[in-house]
Amino acid sequence: MSLAHPPVAGFSWRRLRALCVKETRQILRDPSSLLIAVILPVMLLFIFGFGISLDTNRLRIGVVMEDHGVEAVRFAAAAAGSPYIDLVFANSYDEMEDSLVRGKVRGIIVIPQDFTAKVMEGSGDAAIQVLADGAEPNTANFVGSYAQGLFGNWLAARADAYGAEFHEPIAVEPRYWFNPTTVSRNYLIPGSISVVMTIIGALLTSLVVAREWERGTMEALLATPISRTELLLSKSLPYYGLALIAMAICVLIAIFIMNVPFRGSVLMLLLSTSLFLGSALGLGLLLSTVTRNQFNAAQGALNAAFLPAALLSGLIFEIASMPAFVQAVTLFVPARYFVKIMQTLFQAGDIPSIVVPNLLFLLLSAIFWLGLTAWKTRRRLDG
Repeated sequence: MSLAHPPVAGFSWRRLRALCVKETRQILRDPSSLLIAVILPVMLLFIFGFGISLDTNRLRIGVVMEDHGVEAVRFAAAAAGSPYIDLVFANSYDEMEDSLVRGKVRGIIVIPQDFTAKVMEGSGDAAIQVLADGAEPNTANFVGSYAQGLFGNWLAARADAYGAEFHEPIAVEPRYWFNPTTVSRNYLIPGSISVVMTIIGALLTSLVVAREWERGTMEALLATPISRTELLLSKSLPYYGLALIAMAICVLIAIFIMNVPFRGSVLMLLLSTSLFLGSALGLGLLLSTVTRNQFNAAQGALNAAFLPAALLSGLIFEIASMPAFVQAVTLFVPARYFVKIMQTLFQAGDIPSIVVPNLLFLLLSAIFWLGLTAWKTRRRLDG
């Protein structure tokens, strides 16, 4: 049945201010909201920052010494001096192949029996064999690249030792823009902040309406002449401020503790964060309004926020490599646009051609989620 209440008057700033004060006091009295906004983002960011890395700094590679000549030994010694490779030596190919199958080594370098002889002949036919486990394509590519680099450096050093001039068939001089150190943390941390803020934003508001229903205070609110707009704003604005504090903590940790450079403007960061929080907070409010149960709302917020943000935002998996249907689904994931904005602001700065289109998508997403929440909000006990 419907709850009898006084006729709803027009929008009142006085009522909205009073409701916001009530909600703020409730936040201060309830430590769970402060834990979500302060402690949880720090924990998640450190997990993402130090637990996830796309860099392969140390590779364990086996070396099969079929040749024990002077040049073979010199090449093996040069390879052992690399700071990126841990070498394991063996005389038997079968023994090293078993280690590769068991995952004890990531690749095998085979120095053939005629290696020294062909090097001494100077015919240009000297070669090594490189084997890698294709079950992990990324690691296999690293193995091939490191082995090729080792062989090229050894040839150049040998030519220099003999006073000869060494010419590579193709000389590649890479130049990396925006992330010249090629450290994956500079790419992952800004995107990780987007995932963290998705979780924080959805969790913060997923409990507020459900808590009112469980405590029986929603009936008292519905008996007052507050409007639906005032109710939703009072449940959003305090948590918007709390989410901004969480965002500031994440950015400060990224810059001053994890040493990730920030090249954008604070104003653009604030604008993009505000639009993104419209989607995150709106999603949490929608789940809280629909479920009316704190446990169900929190579980729904974690699943609906974290999984799409982590898997479909382009942070870890390249969207262009996904099937066409999944690529279409990612268009409705707000984190996709926020990840792109954050990575651009941190690594390149304010680039309008990238930032502005993603801001427009975030605006549409915020309107959708907040509008859907307003539509599902009813000033009745039976929902």
